[in-house]
Amino acid sequence: MTLHVDMGRLWRGGQGQALLLMQGLQARGYRVELAAPGQSPLAERARRAGLPVGTLGVSSGRLKAALALSRRLRRGGVGVVHCHDAHSLTAAWLAGVHRRCPLVASRRLVHPLSGGWLGPARYRAADRILAVSQSVSRAVVAAGIPPDSIEVVYDGVPVPPPASQAEREQARRLWLGDSAGPLVGCVGYLIQGKGQEALIRAMPLLLKEMPECRLLLAGDGPHRPRLERLAADLGVISNVRFAGHVEDVSAVYRAIDVFLFPSVAEGLGSSLLAAMAHSLPAVGAASGAVAEIIEDGRNGLLVATSEPAGFAAAALRLLRDPGLARALGAAARQTIAGRFSADRMVEETLSVYRRLPGR
Repeated sequence: MTLHVDMGRLWRGGQGQALLLMQGLQARGYRVELAAPGQSPLAERARRAGLPVGTLGVSSGRLKAALALSRRLRRGGVGVVHCHDAHSLTAAWLAGVHRRCPLVASRRLVHPLSGGWLGPARYRAADRILAVSQSVSRAVVAAGIPPDSIEVVYDGVPVPPPASQAEREQARRLWLGDSAGPLVGCVGYLIQGKGQEALIRAMPLLLKEMPECRLLLAGDGPHRPRLERLAADLGVISNVRFAGHVEDVSAVYRAIDVFLFPSVAEGLGSSLLAAMAHSLPAVGAASGAVAEIIEDGRNGLLVATSEPAGFAAAALRLLRDPGLARALGAAARQTIAGRFSADRMVEETLSVYRRLPGR
């Protein structure tokens, strides 16, 4: 049985990947269990999916979580512990999980390992570190972690059936009502570093050429008030829709014409993968792991930086050339089906489990 540990209190890409992995393992006949804060979005969604959930407590810190993990391991039946975020890895390290059974840690960030000496120490305790991209793997190696303990397992997303014209029109009405005109969009948590500011600054340039264009930003976060003020200051607030948290995010992908991904320090980008799986032409900043997904001119477009002018020019190019947009969207879907599907992610993770010491 694999015990999956995640201490995140928000629903973000890492939590989505943990849920997809657990569901995929269970569908293949493997026993799984989640250890998470009792009221976290991941715990709630796991329960709805019929997965067993053990609580780490509503307000427990890493020490209390470590005690909860120790108690769980004493009950037996755990073959592998897989930590999906840095806080859960700290709790597992404090609990001495690495001395009791194989320990796997996912790493999703290209940023240096934080926590002073603790940062590298907890990752060295893991039998395997699953980096979600080559960019993340290089960052972990740069922190002094032995390369032979790191494996790259790319995130994966489901590849949905193509949306019908009626489904696309229904999704557009959800966000735009009866308004016409092109719709560009982005899905992501609204924090500094995700780059949505560049998209809002690109809107005056887009509107100069296409006055009916709209920007849909799906996601919430602490940066939202600042982004709303910026849109108002630039006079584009009526052309920007802040959707907030969207439970059924596929409705966003069905509605938009071009997906914009402005993050410049992304470990991989689950929302970019999902957009491409929906056959959307995507524009991304050529930094972080984005260039591991998008091949410029083949399955999407890359811009040199996250400067607003670059995104505006790329978006206009796709909106003015529907043939190019369709071709890039079709190639994007093929890329996800071949290299970044949820099934592939589950199978590659299973392969790592099977090769762990003592397995």
